[in-house]
Amino acid sequence: MAAQASPARRAALHLLWQVLGDHRLLSEIDPDSRLDPADRARAGRLATQTLRNLPRLDKVLDAHLRKSPPAQVRAILRLCAYELCTGGAAHGIVNDGVALAASGGRKTAPLKGLVNAVLRKVADTGPEAFARTPTPKIANWLRGPLVDAWGRKTVAAIEAVQAETPPVDLTPKPGATALPDGLVLPTGSLRLAAPGQISALPGFETGDWWVQDAAAALPARILDARPGMRVLDMCAAPGGKTLQMAAAGADVTALDVSGSRLARVSENLARTGLTATIVEADALTFEAPAFDAILLDAPCSATGTIRRHPDLPHAKDGSEFLALFDLQARMLDRAAALLKPGGRLVFCTCSLLPDEGEVQADEAIARLGLVPDPSALDVPGVEDGWRTGASGLRLRPDIWADRGGMDGFYIGAFRAPA
Repeated sequence: MAAQASPARRAALHLLWQVLGDHRLLSEIDPDSRLDPADRARAGRLATQTLRNLPRLDKVLDAHLRKSPPAQVRAILRLCAYELCTGGAAHGIVNDGVALAASGGRKTAPLKGLVNAVLRKVADTGPEAFARTPTPKIANWLRGPLVDAWGRKTVAAIEAVQAETPPVDLTPKPGATALPDGLVLPTGSLRLAAPGQISALPGFETGDWWVQDAAAALPARILDARPGMRVLDMCAAPGGKTLQMAAAGADVTALDVSGSRLARVSENLARTGLTATIVEADALTFEAPAFDAILLDAPCSATGTIRRHPDLPHAKDGSEFLALFDLQARMLDRAAALLKPGGRLVFCTCSLLPDEGEVQADEAIARLGLVPDPSALDVPGVEDGWRTGASGLRLRPDIWADRGGMDGFYIGAFRAPA
């Protein structure tokens, strides 16, 4: 019987090919229910790290290839080369690479000898060659617009952060006592450099915290929900902002168009012992009595999250930008219509593109009569250099680069006309 690759490596190769071959996001791929949780988590890490380092890995591999192999074979080589270049045990990795090729059908099986030869060479020279490779650049379809927006020096700084494995940030529940050891950031998030299995950390089962990037935690802090306020989280899933506002004592309605994504919100509410009203509906047609405050984390390109989601540049190509810009404007219109006179609106996108942030804010002020609310941005840890426009923050991955960076966001704070 032919040798079989480890379950985690088989699953990681499947994930990698779904992204590179079928242009799907990792978050859209159903996990293999046959894998135990540890193997499933390891497969996700291997696929993510391989995607993060593709240009480096290709440079290492191409030194040992006379011509480019079929895409499926290159995917096997990339996956195994990542482990070989970062300290993995060569014998098991090379054997699994050969097994993956042998079991891959007519496009890969005839080249299992090539896979064996190349991976053995990478095991000898790969780690040193990998360390010398330059920082990977952002995909061309995105790099051009970002250079236009922020300049080459800033984009290079963003790329340097995105090349590194990001830390994990937690948002503690008020009064929580069971917290992992980590760095307390100026904005109040808790940062862990190497957390391991998230569900095994102190305070997970008791709901004392939830995973949320430090940048993603700021919109709800700026909204400043209070007890007794009726608050709408307009695109709530996966729920971190809902949890923040519920923990502040507000009466929160968590609205989202996706029932499956709202299930995650419900699970997190149950784990943390917090409550909110869950509504599955299209935000553009949602009807309800006016709210005291609304948080609109609008659908966007997600280009600010590439440090955590290196699959994004391979699954997208920028062709959806115009449709997203239009959707964001329509959602801002709907949010303004659902807001009480004088109520606060916080609009945010996890994007690095001004068209999804600063431009949307300026146009909404002109179109809807929204009143800039710069005082709302005066929350602990916010630095003056992050401010942009009349009442916005521009966050980028290169901010706090020495601490691991943060996701890219635009956050704008406004009041409805009184």
